[in-house]
Amino acid sequence: EDEIALFERDMKEFWTEFKSVYGAEQVNQTLALRDSCKEAIGALSEKWSKKLKEGDLMIDKIQEYKNEILQQSKRISEKEEQLAEIKSKLSQEEKEQKKLTDSIQELKEELAKKMEIVSSKDKAAKEKVERLCKSKVLFEERLGLEIRRIHNEQLQFIFRHIDRKDPDKPYMFTLSINEQGDYEVSSCTPPLDCIAEFQLKVRETNNFSAFVANIRKAFTALSYK
Repeated sequence: EDEIALFERDMKEFWTEFKSVYGAEQVNQTLALRDSCKEAIGALSEKWSKKLKEGDLMIDKIQEYKNEILQQSKRISEKEEQLAEIKSKLSQEEKEQKKLTDSIQELKEELAKKMEIVSSKDKAAKEKVERLCKSKVLFEERLGLEIRRIHNEQLQFIFRHIDRKDPDKPYMFTLSINEQGDYEVSSCTPPLDCIAEFQLKVRETNNFSAFVANIRKAFTALSYK
């Protein structure tokens, strides 16, 4: 306490001496300048404190924008990958569709060719049948033969007056045109062992009159057994 009292006494003496040397007016000016500086510093501190807070908010906002941009970039990257995958699938499907279209076109062309071949064969077969029908009168007059057209464009040949004991007894065979356009005997009554040989020969020579005549001779020979 003595030291404090001593210090206060020294301060009073110093202040009294200071006032006597510099004068009250200068002291007041110094104090006013000090207060003005304090106010200016306080205002400036408040201003910069506000600026710092705004800067912090701005930094937080920028960071938020950065995070949002990163998220959007990530989503865009994912969408681009999905788009690339979809494009790849579409490209593959387009290739498969082209292959399928080409295959269908090939099948159509092959079918058209087959239909043309079938049509040509059908036309040839019908022409042969027509020629046989035109020969009907000749066969009936010279060989006592009756020719009938039956189902599926087949012709039935019926011979009579072969068996002397029974002139009305029928000897017959059925003829058709196969897919290759050749003559083919589908039935023969009574059966002849040589019918396959006659059939092969008429295919080689295309001499149908001789074919019919040979079958009639075979039926005649069979009637004498």
